[in-house]
Amino acid sequence: MKKYTRLFKYLKDLKWSIVLYTGLTILSVAFSLVSLTMLIPFMNLLFHPDQLVHTLPQGPMTNSQVLIDTFKYYLTKIIESHSMLYAMAVICGIILLAIALKNFFLYCTYYILAPMRNSLVRRLKDELYAKILELPIGYFTEQRKGDVLSRMTNDTYEIETSVLGTMDGLIKDPINIIFLLVALFVLSPALSLFLLVFLPITGFVIGRISRSLRKTSNAAAIKAGESLSVLEETLSGLRVIKAFNVEKLLGNKFFTLNDELFHLKNRMQQRRDLASPLSEVMGVGVLCGVLLFGGYLITTHSAFALAPEAFIAYLAAFSQIINPAKSISTSWYNIQKGSAAVARIEEVLNATVTVKDLPGAQTLDTFQHSIEFRGISFAYGDHQILENINLTIPKGKTVALVGSSGAGKSTLADLVPRFHDVTNGELLIDGVNIKGYTLESLRRQISIVTQEPILFNDTIAANIALGEPDASREAIMDAARVANADNFIRQKEGGYESNIGDRGTKLSGGERQRLTIARAVLKNPPILILDEATSSLDTESERLVQDAIYKLMKDRTSLVIAHRLSTIRHADEIIVLQKGRIAERGTHDQLIEAGGIYRRLVEMQEVK
Repeated sequence: MKKYTRLFKYLKDLKWSIVLYTGLTILSVAFSLVSLTMLIPFMNLLFHPDQLVHTLPQGPMTNSQVLIDTFKYYLTKIIESHSMLYAMAVICGIILLAIALKNFFLYCTYYILAPMRNSLVRRLKDELYAKILELPIGYFTEQRKGDVLSRMTNDTYEIETSVLGTMDGLIKDPINIIFLLVALFVLSPALSLFLLVFLPITGFVIGRISRSLRKTSNAAAIKAGESLSVLEETLSGLRVIKAFNVEKLLGNKFFTLNDELFHLKNRMQQRRDLASPLSEVMGVGVLCGVLLFGGYLITTHSAFALAPEAFIAYLAAFSQIINPAKSISTSWYNIQKGSAAVARIEEVLNATVTVKDLPGAQTLDTFQHSIEFRGISFAYGDHQILENINLTIPKGKTVALVGSSGAGKSTLADLVPRFHDVTNGELLIDGVNIKGYTLESLRRQISIVTQEPILFNDTIAANIALGEPDASREAIMDAARVANADNFIRQKEGGYESNIGDRGTKLSGGERQRLTIARAVLKNPPILILDEATSSLDTESERLVQDAIYKLMKDRTSLVIAHRLSTIRHADEIIVLQKGRIAERGTHDQLIEAGGIYRRLVEMQEVK
């Protein structure tokens, strides 16, 4: 039960709702018992109308016979005052009232339970989403996006249906069974002891069968995540899939995963569905045993034998145990099935946040002097990405990073906003290790324009104001003008309120890139990280975007990841990375004159 600690913590905050729910459940069960026990006097009047009780019995009410005779005494008075039929009508009225009250309190339990369940699911999703936002970027490079989505959707739904869906059964049904067992012991201790011999055997058999359900459920959850990953990749790369005629290849991959998931779900469902019929068969088997044993006591005139009407009531009460027992066994199966989903979500919630604010971290209010990489090294596990990087970027200067793919350019840039923490060395801003600043204040001083524009399914204005949600419309328009975006925005039917679609699909590549630049302009940070934003654009869009970038870089400290070397000729320093090390450094003219790696890269692009 350790894996359910988080759910128990949520339940602790709902303790008064649970107390009220439990109280109403007890009332519902109590009135259900009243309706069942009314069968005894009714049957007695029906089959033994001459057995009237004229003297009020003495003795404890816990004795079933005293309780029955007391009720007979009051029925006798009613019969003598009115008639036998009137007394039967009174009993039916009591049964009807008890059933009505039972169902009223039962509805009240459902009324309370629904918000409790929904509250638990809401809190679980909130905590999971907050954790996703908190986890460092490095965590997601090792995880399939589809698997993370599956945990957020399929696994939370599984918990809602399999675990939280059984809350009613896990509280109400045990109370129901306890009350019924108490009533059965009051009616006949001998028969009830006989009954208790068989109930644990039933529970043991059901428990043994349900153990394998958890492993199957976990395997199904993994397959669901893999199929969701394929679907996500298909939607993202549909143009490439069609262009390369690999629909069949991707289709077969998805169909295979879906077929495996189909068989796993079948096995899982078959085992879960076995709970209800198995518990019912075993319950009826126990009932037959009670019938035989009770019949034996009556036919042998045993001292433990019940009166016929009491025996009928006993059987009626016992028959009410079968449904709660079925429900508990089904709930147990569901919990085993849902435990795999709980474990998968716990993996995310318990994941270590490696990039976080240190105790006593200070606020970086303004950027004053420089960014310094001092003996920086960085590795993903055993894979070394950067090694012994020493670099200083003075305020107001532009430094460009050049090198082949995999040289470590993007990783080096990602260290500045602490998307990753260095493995060795120090990264300092104004002479202070950036780990000494709060993440929020550090990232407030930085804007990033990536090669692939990252936009959200919202309005143009909302995307520009992403980092400054309280910005005025005039400030948003000024930023758009600086980014050469105002003209095309005004031509849209909705202007700044136009929705740009998923990832900005309603805009061209150049338009998307200019919006990301406008977003950076509006934030107005002192530090810029630019992943060459023009490499995939046409000539006209490139000119407009490059012009916007030059405006953005003015009077700012810029770290530029350069793909088109012609765009960084005027950088204050160019750093050439090779296999995670600085291979060359200097201005454009100095590196051309040196005739090394940089010159060869420039000549290759000029040839193209």
